This record gives sequence, C-alpha cells and structure tokens, in this order.
Amino acid sequence: MGEVSGAVESAGRRIQNPRELSGRIAMGRALWRELVIGFAVQLGELQLGFTQLAALYVLSEAEALSVAELAAAIGRSPSATSRLVNGLAHRSLVERTRDVADRRQRSVALTRRGRLLVAVIDRARAAQFLGIVRPLPPAERAVVAMAVAALATRAVTRRGRLIKAPGGATGG
Repeated sequence: MGEVSGAVESAGRRIQNPRELSGRIAMGRALWRELVIGFAVQLGELQLGFTQLAALYVLSEAEALSVAELAAAIGRSPSATSRLVNGLAHRSLVERTRDVADRRQRSVALTRRGRLLVAVIDRARAAQFLGIVRPLPPAERAVVAMAVAALATRAVTRRGRLIKAPGGATGG
C-alpha cells in the first residue's frame, strides 16, 4: 500500500475495540473541530439551523412525509416540527400538500430549491473533507477511502438501521 505514518501503521496492526476506536476518534479532535466549524460557518451563511438541516436531509430521502413522521425522524415534537416546517416553507425549501389518502392530513416534501440547497451543502462538506484529506500521503488517503467505504456500506443509524447510500447503492 505504500508508506504510512507510525500512528496509522500501529492502528492497523490490530482490530480496534470500540473503546480504543473511541480514543482514536477523540485524538482526532482537531479534525472534528475543523469539520464542525466549517459546517457551522456554512449554516450561518445559509441562515439555516441544524434541526432545519436535519429536516431537509430526512425529506431528501422521502417523497413526502407527514409532520408527525418528520417529527419522529428528527426527534422533535409535532408542534415544534410544524413551526420548523413553516419556516422552511416560508423560504420555499419545502411545500405542504394535502395527503391523497387522508384529506385532513398534510404531507411535507422538499421543493426543487430545497433539493438544490441540500446538494450545495453536500458539495461544500465533501470539498472541506477532501481539503483535509488531500495533504495526506497516497497510502493514508487510501486508508481514509477504505474507512469511508466501510462506513458507507456497513454503518447503522442511531436506531440500528443500515444507513443507505443515496440512490440505494451499497457497494459491496
């Protein structure tokens, strides 16, 4: 694979148990700080809160959801989620429609503008991550690529479900 630093080599010599892995992640605090600050700056520029962003991402994976379904997905109350949806609708990022099956129920879906905003955020986060990874030696970039591939195909959500890649691709 090529030359890797001593830290990377020693980490790869044995399987990390969760506690050891947690320690390694904690040691990467500077990396996390850079990613979080970059994310916070972008959200500030977009005048978007983290919970609003979470709602946009949930909606980007669904054709439409009820406010109750969206609330459950982002861990907020239906009333708080309804207010959040109002703000996103005011910015033309989501739209409400009457549910076909139950005319009393309203569904929420991303607008084209909302989908474009999620894509802009995705590209900016990818560019920031690549900017951090690019200076690594090729062999260490390969290790990062393998780790990202492993996470993309095997990682689970906080609720224990497999995280799906956009479009349903899982790699193999």
